[in-house]
Amino acid sequence: MSKLSTSSFFPPAETADEYGLVCIGGTLSPDRLLDAYHHGLFPWPLIDGIHDPQWWSPDPRAIFELDRFHISRRLAQTLRSAKFTVTSDRDFSGVIRGCATAGDRRGQTWLTHEMIAAYEHLHNLGHAHSAETWSSGELAGGVYGVAIGGFFAGESMFFRQRDASKVALAHLVWHLNERGYRLFDIQQLTEHSASLGAIEIPRDEYLRRLAEATELPVSFGEIGAKT
Repeated sequence: MSKLSTSSFFPPAETADEYGLVCIGGTLSPDRLLDAYHHGLFPWPLIDGIHDPQWWSPDPRAIFELDRFHISRRLAQTLRSAKFTVTSDRDFSGVIRGCATAGDRRGQTWLTHEMIAAYEHLHNLGHAHSAETWSSGELAGGVYGVAIGGFFAGESMFFRQRDASKVALAHLVWHLNERGYRLFDIQQLTEHSASLGAIEIPRDEYLRRLAEATELPVSFGEIGAKT
């Protein structure tokens, strides 16, 4: 059984308080972000008035089981209609900015300018990826996250047209399955993600599966490409 190594920057995820907060401080540099994800933590500026990064590891943890993603009848119809063109890593910046500003999120998002810049840096280094949906040449929706080995941490999604984000997510799940990913983390369970088949698992199970997934020789590749 694989076991997580000791973090270079953070206390163990198991030391989180009752709300899931592990520690506060440090930077959003690529090495710290990758170390955090590798050890079951993620940054989330949840507590108002604190400007340093806040690092969380909630218990339980929400995930998508890659072989149990739920596609409703309406979503299946949309997927069959080919209403949207789906790509990956074509417009990462457009996706993460869409996640920060689409709908009623403007001014109400945890995606600060510092967070956006940090994930764009990760993307440029090949560690963060996006799936996009397009309609008539315009970005209609998407989802982005961080990949380490056979582990993918889904961070956020957005849409400008109905079902655009769900189509991107469905294609991402199919792609991760094809590439051999083992763990798709979504951090917190919501009513929306539960309707798509997301579940919660205990932190200790999550960390065990994370240790195994990150060791796999898996790369993200390109959605729709022949493997």
